[in-house]
Amino acid sequence: MQPPVRYSPDVEAVRPDEGQIIEQLNAAFDKILTRVAEDSGHAVRSVHAKSHGILEGTLTIDADLPPELAQGLFARAGEHKVYMRMSTNAGDILPDAVSLPRGIALKVLDVEGERLPDAEGTTQNFIMVNGTVFQAPNAEKFLGSLKLLAGTTDRVEGLKVAASTVLRGVNKALHAVGIDSPTIGSLGGAPNVDPLGETYNSLTPFRYGDYIAKFSLVPVAPALTALTGTEIDASGRPNAIRETVQSEMAGIAGEWEFRVQLCRDLERQPVEDPTVEWKEDEAPFQRVGVVRVQPQDSWHPDRVQAVDEEMRFSVWTGLAAHRPLGNVNRARNAPYRHSAEFRERFNRCPIHEPGALR
Repeated sequence: MQPPVRYSPDVEAVRPDEGQIIEQLNAAFDKILTRVAEDSGHAVRSVHAKSHGILEGTLTIDADLPPELAQGLFARAGEHKVYMRMSTNAGDILPDAVSLPRGIALKVLDVEGERLPDAEGTTQNFIMVNGTVFQAPNAEKFLGSLKLLAGTTDRVEGLKVAASTVLRGVNKALHAVGIDSPTIGSLGGAPNVDPLGETYNSLTPFRYGDYIAKFSLVPVAPALTALTGTEIDASGRPNAIRETVQSEMAGIAGEWEFRVQLCRDLERQPVEDPTVEWKEDEAPFQRVGVVRVQPQDSWHPDRVQAVDEEMRFSVWTGLAAHRPLGNVNRARNAPYRHSAEFRERFNRCPIHEPGALR
């Protein structure tokens, strides 16, 4: 196996039109944010708006990691408190019969080290979804999809439910012949799976101290792996996923391995095109820590208020050692902040990092 590629600034290729694309992304997100807020009276995130569970737990970083894995947050063994937010990717609050890819956001507390520019507080954020590749090769292509979604936000809910049923069938047929379509999944054709049994991936690459990596969160507790692939019947139950997770987490302890996939060949594992899967036989995932949560109320009102309403999750909140890389990641910075500022203004609720009230 090839040794991991060392990070240097020239692994990125900044496009001359990125500033213009980001402005257009902000405008498209504004359309989503404004329409949902005006129709519902409450501002939510422009993506992954609907939460299904908020968990509190710990990340234990493994001891005696080899030098290439002992980087950034993972350079020292120890334990950190974490918050986990489970969601789906739409920018409006849809009934769960519209099945979309699952997401998980992880906020690791009390992280020491040099921060990314404008990264408040002392946390390290990781954002992942239950897929292996991003739906668009760059921010410009993603903008086209976002404009389509912005035009249908908060409209014809019944039609979305019906379309999702059809798209799920199409997706299953494609999967049966070995084809996976992240585009169909993002439009409502994803399997309506239990989020507790899913494996989550960062999809986009990040600096990993001296190296380059993608991240993964993999369920390993038997109570979680027993749920892998289990589909939830959301017929007539608009919050079926939240109710299911709440029922399950009342009686089980969760354990996920946090794994790192080091880039070993920039051509085979490109930085600038997240539609290219980094194959595990060429760049294996390696464990660097474990996330654990004890049985708890995954929809406790106090935690929902503190995390869902008063915090934001961004890949640009964290250490310089885990700088987001690539065009799609660079384009996520301003819109994520823009979305949080909109929520803060509309809801009149300060958004802040834990321990950093403004």
